[in-house]
Amino acid sequence: MAYKVAFISLGCAKNLVNTEQMMALCRKAGYEVTGEPEGADVAVLNTCGFIESAKSEAIEHIIELGQLKTQGKLKKLLVTGCLTQRYSDDIRAELPEADGMLGTGSYTDVVEAIEELMAGEKAEHFGNIHHTFEDGERMVTTPPYTAYLKIAEGCSNGCAFCIIPKLRGRYRSRTMESLLAEAKKLADSGVQELIVIAQDITRYGEDLKDGTTLAKLLDELCKLPFHWIRLHYLYPEAVTDELIETIAHQHKVLHYLDIPIQHCNDDILKAMHRRSTKQEIIDLFAKLRAAMPDVVIRTSLICGLPGEGEKEFEELCQFLEEQRIQRAGVFQFSPEEGTLAAKMENQVDPDVAQRRVELVVDLQSRIMDAYNEERLGTVMEVLCEGFDSTEGCYVGRTYADSVDIDGRVLFTAAGLVPAGTFVNVRIVETSDGDLIGEIEE
Repeated sequence: MAYKVAFISLGCAKNLVNTEQMMALCRKAGYEVTGEPEGADVAVLNTCGFIESAKSEAIEHIIELGQLKTQGKLKKLLVTGCLTQRYSDDIRAELPEADGMLGTGSYTDVVEAIEELMAGEKAEHFGNIHHTFEDGERMVTTPPYTAYLKIAEGCSNGCAFCIIPKLRGRYRSRTMESLLAEAKKLADSGVQELIVIAQDITRYGEDLKDGTTLAKLLDELCKLPFHWIRLHYLYPEAVTDELIETIAHQHKVLHYLDIPIQHCNDDILKAMHRRSTKQEIIDLFAKLRAAMPDVVIRTSLICGLPGEGEKEFEELCQFLEEQRIQRAGVFQFSPEEGTLAAKMENQVDPDVAQRRVELVVDLQSRIMDAYNEERLGTVMEVLCEGFDSTEGCYVGRTYADSVDIDGRVLFTAAGLVPAGTFVNVRIVETSDGDLIGEIEE
């Protein structure tokens, strides 16, 4: 049967790639693939189950899709991803809206599961999370000029606050051969900005034990006709001199580095099971800035980990003032069951942790405003993402702005600027984290 299957992807870009793989499998099976669940035979909801807010969002979607079923506008709901891997028993007991489940080891079973559901059978597939197939076709859903390349699955870092290794399995790199074949298809389709992703891209190749490294992969990717190659996420202790040299000298690799440090206090870093000290982070940032004076560093920070007192928090704020990291995602510690940090003593009051998040966000927004002020009068290369009718101008991003998480450039132009075009924009103003400019003819 040619069923109509709707896909909804929640969570991170790594999850989106899995959704795109499931979409391609369904298309290959002859199904009609859509993003609109109303009127579909099956809705496939690919969930995130990383932290409390992600769980809540996934549950809300399950309930909403269940209401569509009640109204006769949807026949079946298949829930996939991290939430099902983590809470399959709870979903069975408390969310009857879900007709079937796929764990993170079973994305490739999506067609079989849909057939089972439509035949009135139970569909539950939970394969081995340490051995998944990552090289399949994808139905790319990002704009035609931007695409993700997931170079590894899983994580073996074992941070005390993080559940991901239990949901995604141990770290496993894809082969260079499979990645370059996929990257070539993306380049041939017109992709201009390739975003290299994994839970930790810096450890790419370590498990292959054949001399493969991220630096060598980037050298090969730079031979393809991409304009920009962007990197997410680099763990500080695994950034090698070879990698810094490659990023500094391969002009396609953007000097935008997403390096999640989480904190700077040595005791907190140790409690987190992180492998860097404060001094090592400072030395790395200094080395990166010496090699690339225009480098923009993005990081992730956690406030309120057990044991973080006022002294440790003050140290973090002072570190951020001194380091002037231009981009930061700031998160309140979430005591996730199954993690070491959830059982630690000296838990921080959630209201205190929330207040610390607000203080760091405020501090970081001032640093970002100062960075934007320094752009005034300069000409920056901008990837145009189209015309925004509400703003009345074109919208795009510079090398310093990744998709959906950083600022934008709003700019005017005398002529038509198609989405996916690179243009030079003179920055004349700043506004709430965005830059405003005009095309330099």
